Parts: sequence; structure tokens; C-alpha cells
Amino acid sequence: MENLICPGFMAAGVASGLKKAGEKDLAIIFSKIPAKVAGVFTGNKIKAAPVLLDMERIKSGIGQALIVNSGNANCCTGDKGLDDAKTMASFAASGLGIPEDRVLVCSTGVIGEPLPIDRIQQAIPGLVDSLRPEGFYDLTRAIMTTDTVPKSVSRQGKIDGKTFTVIGVTKGSGMICPDMATMLCFICTDINADHELLKKLLDNATKRSFNRITIDGDTSTNDTVIIMANGLSGAVIKSSEHMDYFQNLLDDVLIDLAKQIVRDGEGATKFVEICVRGALSDNDAHKIASTVANSNLVKTALFGEDANWGRIIAAAGRAKVPLDQGKINIFFDDVLMVKNGMGCGKAVEAEATRVLMKPEISISIDLNMGKGCASVFTCDFSVEYVKINADYRS
Repeated sequence: MENLICPGFMAAGVASGLKKAGEKDLAIIFSKIPAKVAGVFTGNKIKAAPVLLDMERIKSGIGQALIVNSGNANCCTGDKGLDDAKTMASFAASGLGIPEDRVLVCSTGVIGEPLPIDRIQQAIPGLVDSLRPEGFYDLTRAIMTTDTVPKSVSRQGKIDGKTFTVIGVTKGSGMICPDMATMLCFICTDINADHELLKKLLDNATKRSFNRITIDGDTSTNDTVIIMANGLSGAVIKSSEHMDYFQNLLDDVLIDLAKQIVRDGEGATKFVEICVRGALSDNDAHKIASTVANSNLVKTALFGEDANWGRIIAAAGRAKVPLDQGKINIFFDDVLMVKNGMGCGKAVEAEATRVLMKPEISISIDLNMGKGCASVFTCDFSVEYVKINADYRS
């Protein structure tokens, strides 16, 4: 695992009893000094209590800590749920000795069940005592739900001779469909940037990463991406050149994390890039790529290693964007499967089937109408996905 240390930040993860078998389920991130913060939140009209709380608190642009639990979403829990989110922040603030309004809160897990706030309260002292610079390793495990592996990334950059660090952690394996982010993601950096700039950079990076993935077409109620920047490196974003440089690095971090989520899709056996080019606009290309990537028929065919290109072209045709069937070409990796809207025969289908046996696949759809292009990352639907979600609460 990469070196998950960012100057000025500490983290921890402990077991509080929210999950079975003594698994870690409560985590915290703490900046030694107040940090600039920005966030992006779920587009779902049903929002969990922590999301509602964070959307208000993050307006100040200042934060110093984030506490997160797994095993319980604290969603659809009424006024008590919002009170519990505030209480959770209050416990953390008291333990850290900082103002309560500098603490953000996140939750993930089962919807509709009251949050066992007493267990969280009892675990706070041990959680705070466990804080250390290398504690992000424990945090990655504490935020997992159906994830099979922890997900993290670390990068370094340099501005005006000063080195800065960006680390990112995420969780997500199911209930993943673009509409902001569809999971929890926390980014810590020691670069110096103001709140408005961070918000702009994070919005851009999210659109290019988490809004380009899908596992099952479901957008969660708790989706949150938060970035904290404490400025301790001395590297300052003060020009358009600096902004572009940091944007590229942040994009790289979030795209890496987004791909890790897709590779860990619930029950997934294949990582698939749906690439659409030749559309009249990038937006049209994205609509088609998303429609194909979210098609259950396409995803089950991928699991079955069935080169059923008819499902792909049918999905493209219902994306409600201009296209001409007679101009469409479809490739499985570099195998031309469909030319000018018609299949290329059984021999080519056999080649495409061999492509589908690989764990990572690219499906390219060329509309041959314009210069618009877009990619979406997805995975297959397996029998295991059904089993995981049939038994999720039990």
C-alpha cells in the first residue's frame, strides 16, 4: 500500500460495535491546524442526516476534523437522526478540543435504522487516542461496507520548489451510479488554496472521475466527497498555471480512486471501459456511454462472456441523442464487431468472445458523426451481486 501520510493530518479507525465481529467501524481525520474545506454531495433527493449537516457547515470553508461511521447510514431517521449527527460531531470536537462547527460528519451503511449514538460516544476517547499520521490505513478499513479491499492513493507535486502531498481514501462497491459521487471519499492535502478555488477544483475532478463510473445504476443517499487543505507545505496556488497543475494531480487521484471502486464492484469479475466517440458533442457521447454502461442486459452479457453486440447498439439507441445506425462501428478492444450498424460475422464474434474472457475490457462505439467523446467505467453483473444485495441487512 502507498505511503498514506500527509503533513499536518492524523487519522484513526476503531471498532465501536456498529458492525459485527468486532470490525472497525468508526474513524476520524484531524488536521493540526484549521484547514480550508470543500465538498460535493449526493444528487439524490433523499439525503442522510450527515449530508444535510455537512452541506451547512462546509459553507464556512473552514474545517479541522471529520468523523465517519460505517454500518449505519443515519438516513431516514427524522429529527433524531440530525440530532445524532450533531451529537457525533460534538463528541469528536470535545475529544479533540476544537469548536464543534469545525467537525464534519459522514455515515454509511443500512438506511432507516437509528444510529446507536451511545456506542459512538463510548468509542470516542479511544478513537482520539489512536490518532497518528499513519492512521489512514485503519481509516480505510473502518469505512468499508461491502468493499472487499481498502481503497487509497497518494501523490506528490511541487509548486515554486515546494513539495506538497495529496492523499485520498474512498469506500464504495455497490449502490454506485454517477450523480455526484456515489460513495464516501476524503482528500487531504497540505497545499494552500482558498475554499472557493478548492470547490471549483473538486467539482471539476468529480465530474471527470466519480461521475464517470457505474456499478449498478443506484445513487446513494449518503454520497460525499470532502477535501481538506491545511497549507502546511507552503506551496500556494496563486496563478492559472498552478491551478492547472494541481487540477491535473487532483484529477489523477480521483480517477485512480474511481477505478478502484469499479474494480471492487459487488460480485464483479470484469472491469469495463465504455468509450463513445464521433458524437455531435461530448455530452451526447456521455449520455450514450452511461446508458450502455448501466444496461443490465449488457452487464449480464459481459458476465456470461457473450459478445451480444445487439444489446449494446440497442442501449445506444435509447440514449435519446442523435445518431445514424448506418454509421455506427463497435469494437471489443481492437476487434471490429459492428461496421456501419451491422455485425461482421461469426468469425469476428468468436474473436470478440475471446476478448470478453479477459478481466479488463474496452468497448468502443464510434458514431462517425462529430468530434464528441466520453468514457464511462463499469463492471459486469454476476450471480454474486444478487447474493450480496439479497442478504445485505442479514
